[in-house]
Amino acid sequence: MSVQFMPNTTYTLFRNAILGEQQVVCRYDGRFRELCPHIIGTNKRGEDVVLAWQFAGESSGPLPQWRCLKLANVSDARPRSGGWHEGGSHQTTQTCVSEIDLDINVHVRKLR
Repeated sequence: MSVQFMPNTTYTLFRNAILGEQQVVCRYDGRFRELCPHIIGTNKRGEDVVLAWQFAGESSGPLPQWRCLKLANVSDARPRSGGWHEGGSHQTTQTCVSEIDLDINVHVRKLR
């Protein structure tokens, strides 16, 4: 298994999930997560990241909540059909993704 190959595959999976408004289930930091990804790109360190609304699964804190995931730490990711979950209030600017590749609210929904 190539470490460099996995983020590219995972990145594509999350990007396609945003485009299709699909849920993603995966493991992150050893926990099973059920997510709806909203924004994908890179952080200030140049790492591939996704801002996602975690609505179910395992968590160290209360759910639902926003998650900033480094895609290099994601494993066993797969898309899943199901209802789209939107995050709560957008009162603060997100700081997870500094170079945005795709934002569901800007790039996907504004085109419809």
